[in-house]
Amino acid sequence: MTAPPSPESLLPLPPAAFHILLSLAEGDRHGYAIIQDVAARTGGEVTLGAGTLYRTIQRMLEQDVIVEVDATPSDSADERRRYYRATSFGRSVARAEAERLAGLVKLARASGLIPRKA
Repeated sequence: MTAPPSPESLLPLPPAAFHILLSLAEGDRHGYAIIQDVAARTGGEVTLGAGTLYRTIQRMLEQDVIVEVDATPSDSADERRRYYRATSFGRSVARAEAERLAGLVKLARASGLIPRKA
C-alpha cells in the first residue's frame, strides 16, 4: 500500500488548476460557472477556454483534487451539467500553492522587484 501524495507533490500547480480551486473554494460549480467566476474574479484578465477547463478538470479528477457531485435540488440546473467540488486534499493543495506563491512575492519584494507595502 502506497502513501497518499503530499499536497506539495503537485506543486507548482498550473495556473488553470489554481484558478479552478479558487473558484470551487466558495462552493460547488459546473464548468461554465467556473469559467464565469474566474473571469469575474480576475477582472477578465484570465479567461479559461472550454478545452483548457475540461482537460484540467479531468486531470484534477484523476489526482483526487476535485470530485464530481450531484447538483443540489434547489438548482434549476440543466441535468446535463456536471458539478464539481474541491476535496479536502484539493483544499490542502490550494493552500500549499498559495503559500508557495506568497513566498515568491516575499522574495520579489526583498530583491526590490516590487515595492514593499507602505
